[in-house]
Amino acid sequence: MNKTLHKIHLWLSIPLGLIITVICFTGATLVFEQDITRALNKNLYQVEIPQGKERLSPSEVINILQEKHDGMKISSVRIPNSPKETYQISFSNGGKKVLFVNPYTGESIGWSKSYPFFQTMRKLHRWFLDVPKSKGSSPPCTLIVGVSTIAMTIILISGLVIWIPRTRKALKNRLTVACNKGTRRLMYDSHVALGFYATIFLLLMALTGPTWSFGWYREAAYSLLGAEPQAQNQQAGHGHSHGHNDKKDSDKTERRQENTIAYDAALKEIQSLYSEYNYIKLSKNEATVSLNKNGYRSKSDNVKFNPKIGQITEIRKFEDNSVRQNLRGLIYSLHVGTWGGPVTKVLYFLAALIGATLPLTGYYLWLKKKKII
Repeated sequence: MNKTLHKIHLWLSIPLGLIITVICFTGATLVFEQDITRALNKNLYQVEIPQGKERLSPSEVINILQEKHDGMKISSVRIPNSPKETYQISFSNGGKKVLFVNPYTGESIGWSKSYPFFQTMRKLHRWFLDVPKSKGSSPPCTLIVGVSTIAMTIILISGLVIWIPRTRKALKNRLTVACNKGTRRLMYDSHVALGFYATIFLLLMALTGPTWSFGWYREAAYSLLGAEPQAQNQQAGHGHSHGHNDKKDSDKTERRQENTIAYDAALKEIQSLYSEYNYIKLSKNEATVSLNKNGYRSKSDNVKFNPKIGQITEIRKFEDNSVRQNLRGLIYSLHVGTWGGPVTKVLYFLAALIGATLPLTGYYLWLKKKKII
């Protein structure tokens, strides 16, 4: 049994090891993308609270922006719970960019930023730089990344079974890294011990990753976790973004602006119903109330309101969503490590870095065994 697993572990690792190294390393660099971007642009996200001044209403902000940004169609206004945080404005004809606005003056502070380094890391992580030319298309490298990630799952499971020690002494050796017993021993211990410590997190990444590469894998995962099968003509793309994670605005936002006063009435009523929330995002005749506390990406309620007077007409609680809707957020959070807040993000970062070294230490040990080096 172990001999067969050794062969599977080895012969999947040799051709795909370097690809797995790139996937893990780029994944590690993206774990703290939002945190780093926010730290480098604090002025975009936070403002000083003027003494004795209240935040502007959504309609007041929209009126100010429409004068300054003529031709831009506002599709949503994101109101944070914290009075220190800025408003975030999205435009239907502005792409993915978001405008940050001072909530007390209506002043435009600046547009959301995405640094070239992170853009390159993301393209490497998902497509090996072979970016799809259109939404829904699958370039060849998507297949390579997806297959490599599935192979990574098999490599991890086989490696874990091979790791199981037979004696207490062997257990101790496989849980420690000896730094003073030569290069080969250091490489072996790094591969065996660090690989063991990182396995559970690497497995979560590897098991969830292919949902963005293969529709059949995604549907199989959803079905296994209790979701109803999706109708063929309703299957949609499975978004994977390390940046702003709100729903994409409807194509219908090209229509005329609704009465923005309704936003004020809707916001006031929603705030009276929710004492705690992260933010409220108003768009046309509905609002998203983010209840996210520990990074669970899609934990939010959906509130519909009359677009003319702002009266709430329907509230759909997070708990009432279909299993499929909730699984999207769960799978994303399990993949990037946001499900447990900062602690799990740090653990995912370290695990991904270890995952990047495992093929390299494995190559070294194999070449040493073959006396090639």
